[in-house]
Amino acid sequence: MEITVCIVDDNKEIRSALEQIIGMSDDYKLLASFANAEDALISLPVLKPSIVLMDINLGEGQSGIDCVRKLKIDHPEMLFMMCTVYEDDEKIFEALAAGASGYILKKTPPGKLLEAIRELQDGGAPMSSQIARKVVAAFQQRQPEENTTVSAPSLNVLSNREKEILENLAKGLLYKEIAATLYISQETVRKHVYHIYEKLHVHNKVEAINKFFGR
Repeated sequence: MEITVCIVDDNKEIRSALEQIIGMSDDYKLLASFANAEDALISLPVLKPSIVLMDINLGEGQSGIDCVRKLKIDHPEMLFMMCTVYEDDEKIFEALAAGASGYILKKTPPGKLLEAIRELQDGGAPMSSQIARKVVAAFQQRQPEENTTVSAPSLNVLSNREKEILENLAKGLLYKEIAATLYISQETVRKHVYHIYEKLHVHNKVEAINKFFGR
């Protein structure tokens, strides 16, 4: 089944490059691309893409974060991945709070970008390794003085294996890296992650990591 994608980016060259990556890849279908939030706000609810690659800085007018915030209210099923040059902590958390489920840098290689789109479609919360480290570091800094670990009451519902996987997610490891670390298949990791989400009543990796750090 093809993954339908839309692109929102005001930079023509970057937009064209993303169009080529999606358009030339099997199992991915580019529905449309937009240069500003205003056009995206009108067209995305009609097109109903599975994934939207959203730039943060859209020049004049509304930002990509504003766009996500507004669309997510009426279209919670639409998945947004911020595709940006920003590594600023506040931008990251503002985007995630607005409803973005993934956050990658524009310098991400094409293959990694497609993998991230697939992971997002499969229920993950893909992030560039640099971004994941920033998220983890920020969560650690915001922890209460008491050191909260996987023994926290809210995590007692998890099996030992699930706690291991959650701890590795909190370190910023990808599914394939966790699989290699624990000597299990990537699909087994994915199934455990789904069970972690269900047991902790969360919807994505960011929320699960938040639970890990007791927030």
